[in-house]
Amino acid sequence: MSRFESLAYLALVVSPVAAFWRLPCTSPIVVERLDPIVSPGGVSTHSHTVMGGNGFAPTMDYNSTQASTCSSCTVIGDNSNYWVPNLYYQAEDGHFESVDQIGGATVYYIQRGVDGEQLKAFPPGFRMLSGDPNKRSGGDDLASQAISYHCLGTSDDETGGLPNYNCPGGLRQQIFFPSCWNGKDLDSPDHKSHVSFPTTAYNNGPCPSDFPVHFISLFYEITWDTNAFASRWYGNSQPFVFSNGDPTGYGSHGDFIMGWEEEHLQRAVDSCTNLSGRVEDCSEFSLIPDAQAEGCYIDSVINEQVTGSLSQLPGCNPVQEGPGEAETATQCANPQLYSAQATTFKDLTSIGWGYSGCGTDNFYSRLLTGYSTSQAGMTNEVCVELCSSKGFTVAGTEYSNECYCGNSIPDSGAPIPGLPGNCKMACDGDASEMCGGAAVISLYTKCTGSTCVNANVGASAASVVAASSSGSSTSASVAESTTRASESGSSVSLTSVATPTINNGAVSSGTSASLTAISSSSASSNPAFSASTTSLLVPTASLPAPKKASVPSGWTYTGCYIDAVFPRSLPNWSNFNGDSMSNSACVTFCQAEGFTLAGTEYSGQCFCGHALVDSSAVDESQCNLACSGNADEVCGGAGVLSVWRKTWTE
Repeated sequence: MSRFESLAYLALVVSPVAAFWRLPCTSPIVVERLDPIVSPGGVSTHSHTVMGGNGFAPTMDYNSTQASTCSSCTVIGDNSNYWVPNLYYQAEDGHFESVDQIGGATVYYIQRGVDGEQLKAFPPGFRMLSGDPNKRSGGDDLASQAISYHCLGTSDDETGGLPNYNCPGGLRQQIFFPSCWNGKDLDSPDHKSHVSFPTTAYNNGPCPSDFPVHFISLFYEITWDTNAFASRWYGNSQPFVFSNGDPTGYGSHGDFIMGWEEEHLQRAVDSCTNLSGRVEDCSEFSLIPDAQAEGCYIDSVINEQVTGSLSQLPGCNPVQEGPGEAETATQCANPQLYSAQATTFKDLTSIGWGYSGCGTDNFYSRLLTGYSTSQAGMTNEVCVELCSSKGFTVAGTEYSNECYCGNSIPDSGAPIPGLPGNCKMACDGDASEMCGGAAVISLYTKCTGSTCVNANVGASAASVVAASSSGSSTSASVAESTTRASESGSSVSLTSVATPTINNGAVSSGTSASLTAISSSSASSNPAFSASTTSLLVPTASLPAPKKASVPSGWTYTGCYIDAVFPRSLPNWSNFNGDSMSNSACVTFCQAEGFTLAGTEYSGQCFCGHALVDSSAVDESQCNLACSGNADEVCGGAGVLSVWRKTWTE
């Protein structure tokens, strides 16, 4: 067996420290020239394929990861980002074609301690690299051994560079990360010197004395569909090249930004000791369906083409074969960063229809069964007007030219709050708006007055305003108003907040419960709030608790509030989201963590904080979903929080 021993083999022989789990990341959230570790705030030298949370951005800290509303990885609570350079085929005439990934990535968390030592979780804010993008030759050092390839569909040993023959099952890129930490630096100037490989092997063994903290080991597998080019090989060498201009494979590298809640990851490190590698076998993990993870994405913030057929690699990356170190080009004009403007949905609130999100449909059991049609020239406006004329209150467009009507959205295909989804197919009648897709449906619900709002669909979404809108509609999305506030340069402020009124236990917009604005100075002392916070408020009302809710003494219900989602209005997630949620469980958790506000949302989510970020009160009727752990209680709604506040001091 080669020195690049297979992970399966190691899992058998490294007893008793052979436990691991495989984290499936179903698809990239974006492919673009960003690298917030190496090139923070700017354009990276080469393109990357990025997996993980949709908080990924040109500049990131730990709070950025926690602002994620979804992840392409399937374990709830992991908002980390994992990225690698993407692969291209170089044709004989010199042009390049992007190579598709088969799936997204598999990220292994591997138990490789020695002598009974307790492995540690990565701390918040931690980041690191493995590999060297300028490397063009192999070596026997541990860093070189940590980069390898497996030619799937063959029985050949793993290799340190790109194999010079076709791989029928695809080419698997493998990257092992250093697992020993100096215990003090979350990063370092080269993003590698604060960590080290173990003393005896890149993937196992004791840590050096000056790197005393032993992390759980991190290992990436990314499979590229190189077999799609099997008939197009030419010459005497393999035709693939990484985005950093590397045709050897020795310049492969990986990046990692920690996005777990540290205590959650530490519990998993301590208790997920199964030998199966299945995340399903660890009780610490709750999973989301693959289809939901695949619907998580962000839009590129760089105006350049990085996939498809290209005349040159993105950026200034001439192909450099080595064997010496590659030179990084520095005299290249880079495109400017810009704010992504996704066309996820068409804003129809001005004509009385709110966007509900991207749902899932089934050809054999349609989500909306009231009326349907397929016709040329379909748009979302055409569909909602058709459904309205038939007396229905829910409308959905699908597969570019189909329209479906109903009076409710069944749970089986309901949109997931904060998730843009895969409704990316242009309408037959207007290519500037999206009309669902294959087995996914763009859903709208009839609405009036203050209830006429669009769903929060995550960081990458921006609505396309209908032509009939005056532009002054009060139903502009929270994400848009947050962006405007940020662009205006304002510090923390509270200028116009709809205040609730107490009326026989119900809350309606118009009169006055108390809301307290927080100054920027007080907000900045709380690490839970990032520097980009634009509006904070602390509700001070005490309202009758909704529908049989019971919480610990010293807490009172204070109303139904919008969750801005990006960032979260209560920025701290609980660690038990799922089917055991109740208001009491959420308040108990937040109280134990030292927070003074608690909020439940979408039946099974719990958030904590000291103030609401970019939020305002809404009609109590919008908090209308039963708690997953107690159907007699209400736990918020879609994009809205049932908020509780602490009324006493210990």
